[in-house]
Amino acid sequence: MAELNGAPVTPDALCRLALLNYGHFTSIRVDDRRVRGMALHLDRLVRDSRTLFDADLDPDLVRGYVRRVVRGTSGPLGVRVTVFDPDLDLGRPGATAHPQVLVTVRAAGATPAPPFTARTVEYGRDQAAVKHVGLFGTIKVRRDAQLAGYDDALFVDASGHVTEGPTWNVGFFDGERVLWPTGDVLPGVTMRLLQQAHPDHAIAPVRRRDVPAMRAAFATNAAVGVRAIGAIDGVPFPSDHPVLSALRKEYEAIPAEPV
Repeated sequence: MAELNGAPVTPDALCRLALLNYGHFTSIRVDDRRVRGMALHLDRLVRDSRTLFDADLDPDLVRGYVRRVVRGTSGPLGVRVTVFDPDLDLGRPGATAHPQVLVTVRAAGATPAPPFTARTVEYGRDQAAVKHVGLFGTIKVRRDAQLAGYDDALFVDASGHVTEGPTWNVGFFDGERVLWPTGDVLPGVTMRLLQQAHPDHAIAPVRRRDVPAMRAAFATNAAVGVRAIGAIDGVPFPSDHPVLSALRKEYEAIPAEPV
């Protein structure tokens, strides 16, 4: 299902989004019409609309659009809310923008997802603090990692510090506490919820050469919650470490908000 401003989306509007590729989004996991961190997802959309379009976005209107598409459903769904202006022109992106709200729905995968492997690569997303639709670079480095025999990529910056994955935040356990790497990263909703639920953590620099000394590694996003990383650059990590179970339990205990 796909709706634009609460009505069936036209092929022309989708074509305009594909050709200009300027906008932002948030991905939400909906379980029985409830969402963990719904307010944070809406805050992100409002903030990024100001950043990309210099325009206000009504969070209650967005919530209503999401409520429409999940009405009468059950079970887990992956809902993506994309904000873009179908009338924005490639040659005149500085024109006054009127952002529109596209809501798409698909089935959500089971959790916990299986462990995966990652290869570090020097890369940084444009405008990293914005969850924008410009995914070419991230998909390219993910593809390169998979062609090299890994499941995904893990970004490091020019100074060798770990930052994030293509579509997920990364966390480590150093034997005493959970570490969230500093750097130019997307402030993920799931990461923020876990930081609130698991106070024994630190936001600190993690260098690529520090990774082999870590006791566990994991990825977080709304789709998977907490997912174990089984190896980074061939260095193995346990997928059944107790800290991963603790984080999952803490995350699942966070009350979900009605859409």
